[in-house]
Amino acid sequence: MTDSWANFGVDLHLDLTGPGLRVGLTDALRKAVRTGRLSPGTRLPSSRTLAADLGMARNTVADAYAELVAEGWLTARQGSGTQVARRAAPRAAKRAVTPRRPVRLGPVHNLNPGTPDLASFPRTEWLKAARKALSAAPHEAFGYGDPRGRIELRTVLAEYLARARGVYADPDRIVVCSGFVHGLMLMGKVLRSRRVREVAVESYGLDVHWDLLTDAGLHTPALPFDELGSQTGALGREGAVLMTPAHQFPIGVPLSPDRRAAAVDWARGSGGLILEDDYDGEFRYDRQPVGALQGLDPERVVYFGTASKSLAPGLRLAWMVVPQDAVGEVLDAKGPHDLSSSPDQLTLAEFIASGAYDRHIRANRLRYRRRRDQLVAALAERAPDVRVHGIAAGLHAVLELPPGTEQSVVQAAAWQGLALEGVSRYRHVDAPAGRDALVVGYGTPPDSAYAAALDALCRVLP
Repeated sequence: MTDSWANFGVDLHLDLTGPGLRVGLTDALRKAVRTGRLSPGTRLPSSRTLAADLGMARNTVADAYAELVAEGWLTARQGSGTQVARRAAPRAAKRAVTPRRPVRLGPVHNLNPGTPDLASFPRTEWLKAARKALSAAPHEAFGYGDPRGRIELRTVLAEYLARARGVYADPDRIVVCSGFVHGLMLMGKVLRSRRVREVAVESYGLDVHWDLLTDAGLHTPALPFDELGSQTGALGREGAVLMTPAHQFPIGVPLSPDRRAAAVDWARGSGGLILEDDYDGEFRYDRQPVGALQGLDPERVVYFGTASKSLAPGLRLAWMVVPQDAVGEVLDAKGPHDLSSSPDQLTLAEFIASGAYDRHIRANRLRYRRRRDQLVAALAERAPDVRVHGIAAGLHAVLELPPGTEQSVVQAAAWQGLALEGVSRYRHVDAPAGRDALVVGYGTPPDSAYAAALDALCRVLP
């Protein structure tokens, strides 16, 4: 056996103080055990190893160990080395018990929109893809990468987006992001550098997105909205517009063809940009998916896609397809290095290239369609006066309520441990009040909890 320092065993950091080496070592070890930094059962380095690490004589360490064994702080057995002694924890003084109200740690059922069924994450196929991707990965894949993201992922994304979403997506125009929010932050910087002052938004959406644009110094006026979607004819001097044209969030309507064309005409005529959030474009149930708006004019639309709904938000993987003249600006906003995980990007690239992604999407599309149908059937039986909207696609539905009942239903749901949001939660501050409604995320619960969640929902409906 070599005496190389690399073979000495476990590392142990000690702050030595005191009048001498042995006393200082003994005090440092005693303090480390007393404070819990060295937990019971921790195996300590051999006296030879620790002496070499600390630059002192082996006998000094052996004497310190022996003293602490005698005091009961350590134990030493032949063949087992020296360990921190296992000692009973001191008993805490009894305190008078004050009755408290039970604390609910979280909802019993979660029907909030925004997340898929996390239990359906394809662990086996993902692990298979990770093994293959990492085995074939070049060494440079584990260094600081291209700020656009791994070329392997951008290449397969270009093919997939063109095939599945009608996106014109050259790999050189794709920028991988750490989630949609990261991409929107980058575009906020780009727009401000272009001296844009206003970004129009939809009357309904997520305030976190509006706040990000506001934090970038951009005003966010709301477009008028009706049953055909956002009224894009109202676009004027804004420098950009943020939209969910395939499946408006959360109302659920696709943007009408005339208004899609009007948005592109506005962008061409004004030089503005359309920020297209295609957050759940893969999940269409009753007819062919609505293609991405980006295909109408790739030079005027910034396309955002994400794995958050199709796989899991915890992956923090999203992508932007950027107009050619904006690629450099986006990369400048992002910085010189890619901040997302190269191994995860390589795994997703293999997952898509192998066909596992398509299989997963198809399986989940069937699963979510069954859930949607269960929701509609339960409401027809137990709450026939509640009308359901926005169910042709996505992972949520909008339930129209009698006027003036939205807040009371949301409150009743909370008291029963049911996480639920009213549509007013998603209304822009400048938008006029609309109908009372609930936004029900039927994709969120695992299969085992879905029936109980529907039962809880029906109990709180008027």
